[in-house]
Amino acid sequence: MTIQIYNTLTRQKEDFQSIEPNKVMMYVCGPTVYNYIHIGNARPAIVFDSVRRYLEYKGYQVNYVLNFTDVDDKIIAEAKKQNDTVQNLTNRFIDAYLKDVETLGVKKATHHPRVTDTMDEIIEFIKGLIDKGYAYTVDGDVYFKPRKFEDYGKLSAQSIEELRSGAQIQIGEKKEDPLDFALWKKAKEDEIAWDSPWAKGRPGWHIECSAMAKKYLGETIDIHAGGQDLTFPHHENEIAQSEALNEKPFANYWMHNGYMNIDNEKMSKSLNNFVLTKDLIANHDPMVLRFFMLSVHYRNPINFTATLLESAKNSFNRIKTSYQNLEHRKATSMDIEVDNSKWYEKIANHQKDFEAAMNDDFNTANAITVLFDLAKDANLYLEEKQTNSEVITSFQEMLTKLLGVLGITLNEEKEELLDEEIDALISERNEAREAKNFERADEIRDLLQEKNIILEDTHQGVRWKRG
Repeated sequence: MTIQIYNTLTRQKEDFQSIEPNKVMMYVCGPTVYNYIHIGNARPAIVFDSVRRYLEYKGYQVNYVLNFTDVDDKIIAEAKKQNDTVQNLTNRFIDAYLKDVETLGVKKATHHPRVTDTMDEIIEFIKGLIDKGYAYTVDGDVYFKPRKFEDYGKLSAQSIEELRSGAQIQIGEKKEDPLDFALWKKAKEDEIAWDSPWAKGRPGWHIECSAMAKKYLGETIDIHAGGQDLTFPHHENEIAQSEALNEKPFANYWMHNGYMNIDNEKMSKSLNNFVLTKDLIANHDPMVLRFFMLSVHYRNPINFTATLLESAKNSFNRIKTSYQNLEHRKATSMDIEVDNSKWYEKIANHQKDFEAAMNDDFNTANAITVLFDLAKDANLYLEEKQTNSEVITSFQEMLTKLLGVLGITLNEEKEELLDEEIDALISERNEAREAKNFERADEIRDLLQEKNIILEDTHQGVRWKRG
């Protein structure tokens, strides 16, 4: 089945076809690095990493570019506030970003370009736009003229006049039209700056991604992705710049993830309701956080609450417990010759269902539902009187494989059982003994011993303590 992607540009699902066979050129807008990232920043990192992983699972070689904006007004202001250099500040928060997302299972990009390392390409890009009449200079600043670009507004589905009504000229700007936007900004006194044909200064926000995408991926790329909030003006302006200069489509597929809400309110600094990713990682299993992010389709808004995160933890633990039960049973499997074809067929069908979900615009929520079904069948198999280690291994390998496509790993290290988990296992052991299922009762006893849990039989029932 063909992968279908919802294309923001056309507002419909389209069959995915890469420019080059078996290769994908993918650009994702990364963070502006002047602080630690919050969970709103973590969502696109996780979502589009999963898209990349699935494309690789399907046999594509993905050239994955995620940039860092390491110079802009906010960065300069924060560096001054901390009495630090822009370079020191951005290096620190780039390192923090990479550490956070790696902990969340995000693979390192093929390229992580920085604006400050792409200055020559940005200046050449702006020169080209001036030469073609799409940009003009005013006292060292350079502005782009959206009105000259015929298709301006096509990504955000807005007309020039609609956009014009909301545009303003800020104090200090000398542009001809409120819609015009900065490609190059003349430096103020004591600001970090680079030499250019117009004045010492630095690039505007939008031009950087156009230049970096062209440098690392080419004039036309397969997929451009980012948060929904970037659709306008950032991505709209990227299209205008790139297509004006290169005279060809910039990106064939545009993907945008939905907003993040906190306790049913849109996350914002004005409400002071944003949550830093590093703080969540310090207090929660990173794989639970990733599982939570992927439990909602990427285009839908996602609501973050402590209750929903706890629910995600319990759901994830159901899959982990299924895997662990398989592992414990494997040691006692007799491997008697039995026709297990129906179980192998079930496992194969779950893989097909998983792929069908992911082929449908990377629907990770439905893919996770398939994982629950796979775990459920694994539990049903363990109820068989005789089990086969090869079937058990097949269940385990499929669980690990499909979870891996989502970037989720099962921590198979020995973990300390929670009190309620111990009580539940003891209850199950008692029921197994009453049913004369001594094999399962012994399995539970061995598991508890492995976790250093000591059982004591008393007149009041079984008691336990940690050894």
